[in-house]
Amino acid sequence: MGYQDRHYNQDGGAPMGRMRSGSVVLWLIGINCVIFLIDAMLGGGSRVGATRYLSSWGNFNIVQAVEGFQVWRLVTYQFLHFDFFHVLFNMIGLYFFGPMMEQWWGSRRFIAFYLLCGVCGALPMIVLVYAGVIHPQAGLVGASGALYGILIGAATLFPHQRVQLLFPPIPMTLRTMALVFLGISFFSALIGNNDGGNAAHLAGAGLGFFLVKRPGLLNWADRLSPQAIQAGYTRGRYEKKVKKQQATREEVDRILEKVSEKGLQSLSGREKKILQQDTDRLRGG
Repeated sequence: MGYQDRHYNQDGGAPMGRMRSGSVVLWLIGINCVIFLIDAMLGGGSRVGATRYLSSWGNFNIVQAVEGFQVWRLVTYQFLHFDFFHVLFNMIGLYFFGPMMEQWWGSRRFIAFYLLCGVCGALPMIVLVYAGVIHPQAGLVGASGALYGILIGAATLFPHQRVQLLFPPIPMTLRTMALVFLGISFFSALIGNNDGGNAAHLAGAGLGFFLVKRPGLLNWADRLSPQAIQAGYTRGRYEKKVKKQQATREEVDRILEKVSEKGLQSLSGREKKILQQDTDRLRGG
């Protein structure tokens, strides 16, 4: 993709390619690389055309993901790659542009942003298949949808950030680089070159732009910490307990009113049991 020019810091933000310890970007790169190596070893190497067991299990295709309701493929396909250069260039892009977005979003919202852009990248394939452009069993793999969401998000936030292409080594602004890559994907899609992949690029980029413009849409991700989940679980249990106690109190009041009007002998076995349990509870403090 590209790398940081020495005079990068004109827009502020996180320096490209610099990650703090425990960075989500670092974890994502590690997970993608490990999965690719495992997939390559199980499938007989990294050569093109080698059988890939993980890719077969996790790729996104219409027959299994949509018609077979295997919706988890919307996520798993993002961590699988076709060959060495596919994973290499995606991870280079994630390394240079990911830290900018992670610092801007925060770790939890960045994870949500990354995965949602990847999910969005798979959706155009549904349209292309049912339009007859792509075969229904064609599989989609790669983090490109998420990566394009990151690239366009970074270009939207820091348009004048100076970067430089690896090949050829031409300096330009981040906005210009984003437009160049979008133009390449759009033109390639028009001429029918890797329709699913290029459509994924454009869809991921579109969602990345939309979410950066409306960051409040990902505020829910901050509530997904273990502490927040535990607090919500505890609060839910307490509210459930209060509602149960209130329902029991109302039932006891109804029974007592019945006793007052018709006498104790009018109670059913169940009503007597409820009244006895309430009496025992009150005696026990």
